[in-house]
Amino acid sequence: VQTCALPIFIKALKARRPKVNTKLIERAFEMADSAHAGQFRKSGDPFITHPVGVATVLAEIGLDESTIAAALLHDAVEDTSLTLSDVEDEMGYEIASLIDGVTKLEKIRFRSPEQSRAENLRKMMVATAKDVRVLLIKIADRLHNMRTLKPLPPPKRKLIARETQEIYAPLAHRLGMYAVKWELEDLAFETLHPKRYAEIAALVQGRQPERERVLDDTCEQIAAKLKEVKIKSDVSGRHKHFYSIY
Repeated sequence: VQTCALPIFIKALKARRPKVNTKLIERAFEMADSAHAGQFRKSGDPFITHPVGVATVLAEIGLDESTIAAALLHDAVEDTSLTLSDVEDEMGYEIASLIDGVTKLEKIRFRSPEQSRAENLRKMMVATAKDVRVLLIKIADRLHNMRTLKPLPPPKRKLIARETQEIYAPLAHRLGMYAVKWELEDLAFETLHPKRYAEIAALVQGRQPERERVLDDTCEQIAAKLKEVKIKSDVSGRHKHFYSIY
């Protein structure tokens, strides 16, 4: 029974956001679980694992309960017998509106490859004028799809990766979602240039201890200088991600 995943998801959600109100999210989960019953992904996993993955991404970046609930149901209206009216009756107008916005983004089609980037960016930006959360759900949807891309045939993987690199990573950057942007770029890079990705990954791994020492030493030096001049601070660093190195 797929619903057995509900306690696991709620427990993980509460670990990230202890004060979260889970009642709305639980109802959305149960509705999505029922709608997607019997559906499976290319990997063989139950389809519900995808909306749960998308909702988890949004929970990790601190989105509200309505957005998480909409993420759980974002594919149900498009891929099951569930209607937008059903969602509105059960979950309310706000969540139905978010799902409707995501569904409309799914229907964007292009007349030629040259048009795709500019036209998609423009239409997505117009969509966010009403509610930016629609775009956040779509970016989280793309991130989870990129994380689970391997079961698809190579031509499909490359098409999705190229679109991710050209459209979704820049959008995540514009919205200040830097960790999401870096992961999207690395996943796309691994798909489009697997040999170069593997080469950089091996070089980085080989120099990992040295990189850690340099980063820690630099942070300590900066923190010490700031303390000297009585500036309160938290100093942290990060390693460049593989696509950025490339």
